Amino acid sequence: MNLFRKKSDLIVKLNNLRKNNFKIGLVPTMGALHKGHTSLVKRSIKENDYTIVSIFVNPTQFNDKKDLNLYPKNLTKDCNYLDSISTDIIIFAPEINNIYNKNLSVKKFNFYDLDKFMEGRYRKGHFNGVATIVSHLFNIIKPKNAYFGEKDFQQLRIIQELVSGNNIPVNVIGCQTIREKDGLALSSRNTKLSKHNRKIASKVYEIINYVRINFDSMSFLEIYTYVDKFFDNILEIELEYFTIAESKSLIPVKEKTINKQYRAFIAVKLQGVRLIDNIALN
Repeated sequence: MNLFRKKSDLIVKLNNLRKNNFKIGLVPTMGALHKGHTSLVKRSIKENDYTIVSIFVNPTQFNDKKDLNLYPKNLTKDCNYLDSISTDIIIFAPEINNIYNKNLSVKKFNFYDLDKFMEGRYRKGHFNGVATIVSHLFNIIKPKNAYFGEKDFQQLRIIQELVSGNNIPVNVIGCQTIREKDGLALSSRNTKLSKHNRKIASKVYEIINYVRINFDSMSFLEIYTYVDKFFDNILEIELEYFTIAESKSLIPVKEKTINKQYRAFIAVKLQGVRLIDNIALN
């Protein structure tokens, strides 16, 4: 097991690797690893000489302290999980004060309105917290490639903008969402669901997939009306938002334009567990 708890020790290791011009890939995570993370890790292993998986529950991206405290954490289990994939994986699991130096200050970034809608609207300051920790990790590790899942598509676009807007020499690679057989996107939060609610959670994918299938034949008004009625009949689920947005700008739209790419974004609360998802519509 190649586990590093201090960034100074990791930097020494990385400097030795760079002397041999090894290509380094980074998979940033908050732990509670699952098959969705596995797909990112395996792709990084395939495309790089060494892969670093960071495990760090970043406090600055939580706007709800209760959510932060309840976030699942089991470093030993995560390390064993990664070792089962490859014993060559380098694991970076720092303490909070080793990243923030006892200062939880959050940098403010210009995301050119990518953060104005969906998650940005409902989780104030969330993306500044995400960009702050990602910036720290990029600065410490200096990877050639970094891998992020499309389940958090808005986050992916914001990190792409962070890199391009600040001339950070990292290739940000988006990887497709990994789903259960019933379509539910894999997430660390799924472990909080009861068996009953786990079955109901599949309705989130059911509705966005319905929208994808019928996107060309339905108007936006018909789609939004259908989605609202769909969730009106599921008492356990509270629909926080459903939005159709242009894939690149993330600006919500009310009508289709030729040669534009669109995605449907959704967030729900299911008995206190918040689930998000998205899907390409064309």
